[in-house]
Amino acid sequence: MTKLFTNIKELIQVRDTSIKKVLGKEMNSLPTLKNAFLLIKNNLITDFGLMKDISNFSADEIIDCTGKMILPTWCDSHTHIVFAGNREQEFVDRINGLSYEEIANNGGGILNSAKKLQETSFDDLYTQSAKRLKEVIALGTGAIEIKSGYGLTFDAELKMLRVIKKLKENYNIPIKATFLGAHAIPTDYKNNKEEYINLIIDEMLPKIAAENLADFVDVFCEVGYFSVEDTDRILSAAKKYHLVPKVHVNQFHSIGGIAISTKHNALSVDHLEVLTDEDLENLKTSETMPVSLPSCSFFLGIPYTPARKIMDANVPLALATDYNPGSTPSGNMNFVVATACIKMKMTPEEAINAATINGAFAMNLSNKVGSITKGKLANFFITKEIPSYGFIPYSFGSNLIDEVYINGNKF
Repeated sequence: MTKLFTNIKELIQVRDTSIKKVLGKEMNSLPTLKNAFLLIKNNLITDFGLMKDISNFSADEIIDCTGKMILPTWCDSHTHIVFAGNREQEFVDRINGLSYEEIANNGGGILNSAKKLQETSFDDLYTQSAKRLKEVIALGTGAIEIKSGYGLTFDAELKMLRVIKKLKENYNIPIKATFLGAHAIPTDYKNNKEEYINLIIDEMLPKIAAENLADFVDVFCEVGYFSVEDTDRILSAAKKYHLVPKVHVNQFHSIGGIAISTKHNALSVDHLEVLTDEDLENLKTSETMPVSLPSCSFFLGIPYTPARKIMDANVPLALATDYNPGSTPSGNMNFVVATACIKMKMTPEEAINAATINGAFAMNLSNKVGSITKGKLANFFITKEIPSYGFIPYSFGSNLIDEVYINGNKF
């Protein structure tokens, strides 16, 4: 089945050859074609170019895109969309003056979500999560990472990862699973963190590996959660099972999480609202992708990742949603791109690169998605009639997506 998209006002993120990522000043360059065509066959991109150069293609379907633009779908490399219920009350508590850390210390936060998830059946959890996944695909996301971490028991963590596995089976977009058993210290282990880490290493990791339930491993390396030493121990254990690290670091404090993550060749380090010069030096000499979560900063009212500082150091940056019930109850990558432009002073070109090709890198998916490149999956979206791609972050409150295509099929 071939489909030909014609008269595209602008075809965005066009790469003749597949690249892994863009960094530093390169991020301000976004290759495009104006008045273009795009040809797909079955689930892959097979050709593109200018309308004036179009050959006598025969296609099963021709779609006229006059006045509209095409972008590769967003690559959301950090989400927690498998969760139960919501934490609306904590939202109200913050309005009334409590901080995120105070709420967590009072039994809220991650532990609140864990309690709800433990009490929720597999089928109910799957139904809630599938609804969220369909919502974000309709908002332009065509590749996604999903973490566990709201289970915090052997059975509940496995339940989460099995839900993610079922989502992979039923939704035909690239989905990567991350084991985040070290998300918080469960109440039962409050005075014996070491025993919980032993549970993660001795029981959870072997079972997860045996069922092939995860691609990556994550740790919340932060004051009051897991120390650098804890992180080192967990990542070392996970390496035996070929789980690649993607680590929560520097959300509230810089405690050495970036250094230990890069030592373990982490694929990404995520959050980075706090960033020291030493942290930046570690990133400059690594292949690790920094990932910013601006809608989390927006929702919690905490500092934003210093994007300009990172890019000026010739380091790459990716953008992701952090979709979760406590600090970012939204999976809208369009809002993430807009917020990065508005609050982090990223240009539209930088933000789109960060949300596509660099997001793909942060999931080991650079060869499949993230750009309009021959041989990549035909995962893209068509905008409504807009004046420029800069209008996407400018018009942050509007849904400018007309149609989403996943594997060459309209979603």
